[in-house]
Amino acid sequence: MPSLERVAARPRRLAIGRSRLDWALLVWCSAALIGGVAAALAGAHALADGLWASAAALGLVAVVAATVSALLARRIGVDVLAALALGGAVAVGEYAASAVIALMVATGRLLESWASKRAEADLSRLLRHAPQVVHRYETDGRVSEPPLGSVGSGDLLLVKPGEIVPVDGRVESRVAVLDLSSLTGESVPATLARNELVESGAVNVGGPFDLRAIATAEQSTFAGIIRLVSQAVSERAPFVRMADRVAVGFIPFALALCGVAWGLSGSSARAVAVLVVATPCPLILAAPIALVAGLSRTARSGVIVKGGGVLERLATARVLVFDKTGTVTRGEPRVTQVTPAPGTDPDDMLRLAASLEQTSPHVLASAVVRAATERGLALSWPADVEEVLGAGTSGVVDGHRVRAGRAEWLSTAGDRFARRLRRRTELDASMSVFVEVDGRLGGALLLEDPVRPDASRSIRQLRSLGIGRIVMASGDRQAVAETVGAVLGVDEVLAERSPAEKVDSIRLERARGTTVMVGDGVNDAPALAVSDVGVALGARGASASSEAADVVVTVDRFDRIVETFRTAQRSRRIALESVSAGMAMSVLAMGVAAAGLLAALPGAVAQEGIDVIVILNALRALWPARRTHAVSTGEAALSQRLSAEHLALRPRLAEIRAVADELEDLPSAETSQRLSELERFLVDELLPHERLEQEEFYPVVARLVGGLDPIGPMSRAHIEIAHLVSLFGRIVHEIGPDGPDEEERRELRRVLYGLHAVLVLHFAQEDEGYLSIVPDAGEVAPVEV
Repeated sequence: MPSLERVAARPRRLAIGRSRLDWALLVWCSAALIGGVAAALAGAHALADGLWASAAALGLVAVVAATVSALLARRIGVDVLAALALGGAVAVGEYAASAVIALMVATGRLLESWASKRAEADLSRLLRHAPQVVHRYETDGRVSEPPLGSVGSGDLLLVKPGEIVPVDGRVESRVAVLDLSSLTGESVPATLARNELVESGAVNVGGPFDLRAIATAEQSTFAGIIRLVSQAVSERAPFVRMADRVAVGFIPFALALCGVAWGLSGSSARAVAVLVVATPCPLILAAPIALVAGLSRTARSGVIVKGGGVLERLATARVLVFDKTGTVTRGEPRVTQVTPAPGTDPDDMLRLAASLEQTSPHVLASAVVRAATERGLALSWPADVEEVLGAGTSGVVDGHRVRAGRAEWLSTAGDRFARRLRRRTELDASMSVFVEVDGRLGGALLLEDPVRPDASRSIRQLRSLGIGRIVMASGDRQAVAETVGAVLGVDEVLAERSPAEKVDSIRLERARGTTVMVGDGVNDAPALAVSDVGVALGARGASASSEAADVVVTVDRFDRIVETFRTAQRSRRIALESVSAGMAMSVLAMGVAAAGLLAALPGAVAQEGIDVIVILNALRALWPARRTHAVSTGEAALSQRLSAEHLALRPRLAEIRAVADELEDLPSAETSQRLSELERFLVDELLPHERLEQEEFYPVVARLVGGLDPIGPMSRAHIEIAHLVSLFGRIVHEIGPDGPDEEERRELRRVLYGLHAVLVLHFAQEDEGYLSIVPDAGEVAPVEV
């Protein structure tokens, strides 16, 4: 691995050295040109010519060096014409014109250097995030902390909670609970038994465990990921400048016209004049400036694009591949449904489970505690807590013996209700925590890693921008990945893929067209590096993927990728427009010069005028193409409030379906109580939320979206929700003291199932289509529509 640090440092030193030379060239050419003008005005023509010639000489050295470098790389660039123009102007004594050309060359080099800086070779920071902490058992029984490089195969190591597994090994303890999301994309922590293999880079989210090393650090998984990144970076072909591609056709034309002018007139000065106005400054300046403007535009929205070349490749992308966990999902489980067993109060069951789980470091335990807190439940501190790693937690809460964990670990695992819930979680590809209270099954908490609300909308927009193929490549289970893929509408789902297999998938996709890879974890770094454009969601702190990527999204929003695509395409379009217009004006000036109507110095000045026009047009990329509407702080706060209410209300929606499911099994008295509680929730919590959306938020959306009636369909859903709630209330109020009869139960189920379906769809549509287009509070900015 140290050799990679040396490889990373060399291109960085070269880039710094070239930048300094470009600045020095620009400063001297500017000073020489101005000094020459001052000397000429003072009558010191020899001094003026000398100053101008010195600028031309330095410019010629820089251009010849660039030309030779391009030829060694087997490509012909615009520097050929610049070299001929400089040499020709000096040869015929047009020193002032040569100095103007040298200044244009210096400006173009500096702008291009600024626009095309790349960070792909800088792997040194990735190395700093490799596992470094090692605890090794020595022969005398003590635990030491040796250097990582001294760990050998067969050593017995101790991995403490929260630490990164330092080397590949096998579990020596009874069980180990590990977060593998940074390596495999698996969103749920893995429970590994004795002798099971553990890869370096995994994070210990359970208790301490012993690890028998089976490889050194150099031979382990994390080092392999670094080697994959290095190999992938070296495989990527160098970016060919837009200017060079145009120059392939323009250079022969310019030389031919120059030869014709010389042949017909017999004047070398006329030929040089043609070369001067043929100096491809629109090519040198237009593309870099438009792309730099695009980089500035993306930076305003929290997206860092590592160079103008990256932006141009992004504009031509046709294939999108993305990871699942943490990329199109939140990357952290959330409780989506509280399903109590018959006769159990759902809030009480959740409160007891969350109280118990306060002591557990497990990621699902954190989700349970968060769900109870969001509902405003008062938690108690548990006693006599015992956690069985990989199975669950038991303890005493408010005098009740509570157990929470895997269904098969509970004594009530054979309960009919438990079997039904287990079957549902398997079909839904969701996670679950089963709760047992005083030896009786209390119910289950269903959890999911939710899809980002802006993901589906963003993917549809990407298709409209020209992305013809969309693939999700994930290390997660097939069932989970396919469920998410179906929600997003991708073309193909590649599940259970290792980092190396993701790299192979990217290589296959690149044969279809320019391929963009989006990811966020260490496991995504090799795929990001081998893709044509790698995009890292860096807000989650995935530094490895950020270093390997070409684009880093610093805010935790997937829709920023769409904005970056749109900006890239517009910047490239403006660059092409500027190049085309500039070259058309240059060709016209060349014709005038060939006819003898434009001398070298006036031609150089005319070329500068063309450059000004080109630059002003290229700078249009700084501004948005479409109309924007400012979102006020209050509107952004309202959006944030409604998003928070959605998170709080969504688990309660599951109670609607749960009540419908249990109507046949509940006693009459308990049925009436559950129905009354559900009606209070619908009338006192749900309907006020819907009214707030209709009256205050929808007008904001209507202003942003525009059109005759942009919120009509959503308003219609509000009407249907209110109608079903009203219908449910009428049925509940008509139920007699003996509870609902069979006909009333059937009508209640029909209404509740319908209400649940409408609400789930309506919430998803609002999250995806409306709440995602308004920035979070504290992130107020104009919204493009």
